Amino acid sequence: MGTGNLEILHGDDGLSKNGNEGERNVEEVPADGRVWFEEQLEDDLKWSFTLERVLDRGTSDYQQIALLDTKRFGKVLLIDGKMQSAEKDEFIYHECLIHPPLLCHPNPKTLFIMGGGEGSAAREALKHVSIEEVVMCDIDKEVVDFCKKHLTENHEAFSSEKLKLVINDAKVELQNRKGKFDIIVGDLADPVEGGPCYQLYTKSFYEKIIKPKLNKNGIFVTQAGPAGIFSHKEVFSSIYNTIKQVFKYVIPYTAHVPSFADTWGWVMASDEPFSVDAKEIDRRIEKRIDGNLLYLNGAAFLSLATLNKVVLTSLVKETHVYTEEDARFIHGHGVAYRH
Repeated sequence: MGTGNLEILHGDDGLSKNGNEGERNVEEVPADGRVWFEEQLEDDLKWSFTLERVLDRGTSDYQQIALLDTKRFGKVLLIDGKMQSAEKDEFIYHECLIHPPLLCHPNPKTLFIMGGGEGSAAREALKHVSIEEVVMCDIDKEVVDFCKKHLTENHEAFSSEKLKLVINDAKVELQNRKGKFDIIVGDLADPVEGGPCYQLYTKSFYEKIIKPKLNKNGIFVTQAGPAGIFSHKEVFSSIYNTIKQVFKYVIPYTAHVPSFADTWGWVMASDEPFSVDAKEIDRRIEKRIDGNLLYLNGAAFLSLATLNKVVLTSLVKETHVYTEEDARFIHGHGVAYRH
């Protein structure tokens, strides 16, 4: 990159406004020295922040990948032009994804992560002293290699003997595996039209693949998209209602993630009831976790599942069941759609 210039991705990658569709260009830094990243959240809504430079980028068979260096959020990982995680606040998302199911389980030993290519979910799971094996299955080797190269904070997780990295379609991998797991985690990219993951949010997948692969007392958890006042009907309410058709006990929960410019949602499910209080969660954190949690404690754990009236009412009234034929998507398109 030449002095005084910043190389920026174009168009669908969300990182430039000049040039023709599909091209990459170099844009002059404005007089005030700032260049802005934009993500189109909805047709009439954008999320924007300044960036220092594009650290790396690429296109795999499945997705477009980029790593940005930003002033506000540190290193930012983009998939198909959409924010996946940011160095400064990824701990919120990953602690909320991993620790609720592990802390609710009586004695978790085995865990299967669908997706999770950046390694942060595995990093959090490996803090639990009871864990004997974490299988991380990501379809996109280029994303995994990209994150191994750039996200140095997860090097220890990637080098752990307890981590088994598999490059495969998670559906195929689970179908072919003989064993079962205490915890199955959906750390998947958002369901976007043409993306590789939307089939892994369907009722048939939960019913025929996920549930049979859980041990007794097993817990399933998935990220479930935006869950704010205005955004929760995109996919969060549908994913919740779909999982509710398959499992007896289902808990939706949310937390604000600043770099996502929204509240985010997760759904946790089991055929065994969840019966832990704040004091017990604090006790389990002290006893089971080797390392620090930056976001979660017992009180915060319970507050995640205390939904505001607007979102809770929508979830109760939701009737849509997610299928491949009747899928819902958040704003944006995957590589297959653009092709």
